[in-house]
Amino acid sequence: MRSSLMHLRLLSFLAFASTAAFAQTKPTYTFPVKALSAEEELKTIQLPDGYSLELVLSDPIIKEPTAIAFDGNGKMYVVEMRTYMQDIDGTDELTPKSRISLHESTKGDGVYDKHSVYLDNILLPRMVLPLDDRVLVGITDTNDITLHRDSNGDAVADEESPWYVGGPRGGNMEHQPSGLVWGLDNWIYTTYNGYRLRWNGKDAPLKENTAPNGGQWGLAQDDYGKMWWSNAGGEKGLWNYQAPILYAAINVPQQKSEKYDTVWPIVALGDFQGGPGRFHSPEDLRLNHFTGCAGQTIYRGDRLPKEMYGNVFLPEPVGRLIRRSIVEVKDGITTVTNPYEAEMTEFIRSSDPNFRPLNMTTGPDGCLYFVDAYRGIIQEGNWVKPGSFLRGAIEPTGMQHVTGHGRVWRLVHKDFKPGPQPKMIGETSAQLVAHLTHPNGFWRDTAQRMLVVKNDKSVVPALIEMAAKNENHLARLHALWTLEGLDAITPDIIHTAMKDAHPQLRANAIRVAESLLKKERRHRLDR
Repeated sequence: MRSSLMHLRLLSFLAFASTAAFAQTKPTYTFPVKALSAEEELKTIQLPDGYSLELVLSDPIIKEPTAIAFDGNGKMYVVEMRTYMQDIDGTDELTPKSRISLHESTKGDGVYDKHSVYLDNILLPRMVLPLDDRVLVGITDTNDITLHRDSNGDAVADEESPWYVGGPRGGNMEHQPSGLVWGLDNWIYTTYNGYRLRWNGKDAPLKENTAPNGGQWGLAQDDYGKMWWSNAGGEKGLWNYQAPILYAAINVPQQKSEKYDTVWPIVALGDFQGGPGRFHSPEDLRLNHFTGCAGQTIYRGDRLPKEMYGNVFLPEPVGRLIRRSIVEVKDGITTVTNPYEAEMTEFIRSSDPNFRPLNMTTGPDGCLYFVDAYRGIIQEGNWVKPGSFLRGAIEPTGMQHVTGHGRVWRLVHKDFKPGPQPKMIGETSAQLVAHLTHPNGFWRDTAQRMLVVKNDKSVVPALIEMAAKNENHLARLHALWTLEGLDAITPDIIHTAMKDAHPQLRANAIRVAESLLKKERRHRLDR
C-alpha cells in the first residue's frame, strides 16, 4: 500500500511539473493558422535521436491523403479523400471527386518520380489492397468491394468488376469500414464489419462471421497473424488485441501500463471534443487522452534498430503525435507500454497544428511510412456543427481554411540504408516462395498473398519442405499458411507443425487444422 501511495504521489508530482514546464515553453501561434511547406513543417516535428524523416510525396502531387498501400513491385497507392471537409460545414463532401493515385520509383531508389491517377472521380475512397496486377478497393457509403486492373500498362485502371457485393451502407463517414488487410490466415479483414472475406479465385469471396472488432480507422497485424484494432470514438486507443478476432474480442485491465492512455502533445489549442475535460489542466490546453487514434501499424521491417521490431505505432491526429508502444507477452497476456511515459513525451510529435498523422505501414524498403493529412480540421462535419464547442474552438484559429494539402513521410535511422525495391509481379511461383524467408514482413506477406492468388500447386513440395525444415520460424509459419491458402494442407503437415520447437508454430498449427474440419463440414453439406 505504501509503495502504491508513493507511486501515485510521484505521478501527481510529475504531472504538476509537466504542466509547469509546459507553461514556460508552450508554442505561440499567429491566427489565422497558415499551411507550412513540407520543408517548414519538418522543422516542427520532434523525433528521437538518430531518426529523421524523408519526404516521399507532397501536395500538389497528392491532396488529402488518408491511407497508402504498396504492391509487389513497390508501387505506392495513395487513397485521397479530396472532398473531405473542404470547409467547416463539409460542403459537397459526398461529391464523387476523390481518387486513388499511383506512384512509382522508376530507378528503385525510393524517389517516387512517376505519378498517375489510378482511379478518379470516386466517392471518398477508404481502402485499397493490391493483389497481383489487380487491386481491391472500398469506398464510402457502401459495403461493396470492387476489383480493378490496368490492362495496358499506363498505370490507370481500365477494368472494373464487383468482387464482394455488400450493399449500401449509411451513417457518418467516420463510422464506416477501413483496413482491407490480407491476414496471415488468408482471410481479408476490415474494421466495423463483423465478418471476414476470403479470395476464392473467379468466384465470389467466401464470407465468415467474426466477433465485433471495435476497430475504426486502420488495421494492422503482427508476425503471428493477430489483428490489432484501434478505437477512437470510445477513446480506447489500441483495442481487442488479446486474441484473434475470429474467436473473441478480449480486453483485460492489465493490458496497458497505468498512464498509457495519457498523451503528451505539443499543440495546446484545445480544439478537440471533450472540451475542458480533455485538457491537461485549465492552463494547459493540450489533449490529455486518446480521442482520434487511427491507422496503427506494427513495425515488421529490417531497416530500423532491432528494438523497434514488433512495436506498435499509433497515430493520434487530434493530438498531432505518433505513439510508439512496446509489446510484451507474459503469462498469456499481451501488454503495451509507452517507453517515453516517464519523460511525458511521445515518439513523434509536432508543434504545427496542421500535422495530422493518419495511417502507417512498413514499406518494401524496410522503413516506416506514415500519411500526414496535413489539414486544419480533422473531425468530420457532424462534430463541428454551429453552436458546438468544437466549432467555437476552431473558428478563431482559422484552421478551417487549411485544406488541399497532404504528405507521405518515411522514417529512417542513421545506422541503416533503405532496402531494395521488390519486383514480385511477374516473378515465378518458385521465386515468390523464396521471399517467404525475407526479414521484412512486407515481403513475406506479399509473397504469400501472391502465391495464394496465383494458386500454382507446383510449389507445394517446396512449401512442405520449408514448413518442416527452414531454420527461420517465420518462414516455416508463412509456408504453413501458404499451403493452407493453396488448399494443400494434410494431416501429416499439421502433425509436423504441432511438434515444432516454436510455440507460435504449434499455436498456428491448431488454427490451420480448423480449415480441415471446415472443409470436411462443407463437403458433407454439399453431398
